[in-house]
Amino acid sequence: MAYDPDNLFARMVRGEIPCIRLYEDAHTLAFMDIMPQSPGHCLVIPKVAGENLLDSPAESLAAAIATVQRVARAVQAGLGASGVIVQQFNGPAAGQTVFHLHFHVLPVYGAGGSLRLHAREKADPAALEQQAAKIRAALATA
Repeated sequence: MAYDPDNLFARMVRGEIPCIRLYEDAHTLAFMDIMPQSPGHCLVIPKVAGENLLDSPAESLAAAIATVQRVARAVQAGLGASGVIVQQFNGPAAGQTVFHLHFHVLPVYGAGGSLRLHAREKADPAALEQQAAKIRAALATA
């Protein structure tokens, strides 16, 4: 499959469609997932075109994982999560639905905290904004 430069996440990077931004630098963008599996679920993407982990440049991967670490720390601190799951899917058979490399940062609350199913139900935008504000505050003090 050839990379589609008009995929949802590429359009977010270019500012063509809105997202609830948490963090951005020259190489990456982090934003809230509108269909979260848990409160505070967010995504980190590299700005460089790449469909998945297997075809993305190493420099892009390095920048993305550094941002994943920074955002995961802020999610845990800002939202009081007990833990954080990081997920990444490669190809349709593995569950990838947007074909631009992305990492899911999923806060977990309590021992054995449960997650909702992936990409099933849209969250209330006001709730996402409240969670984002707490994450951004934690990022600002990191």
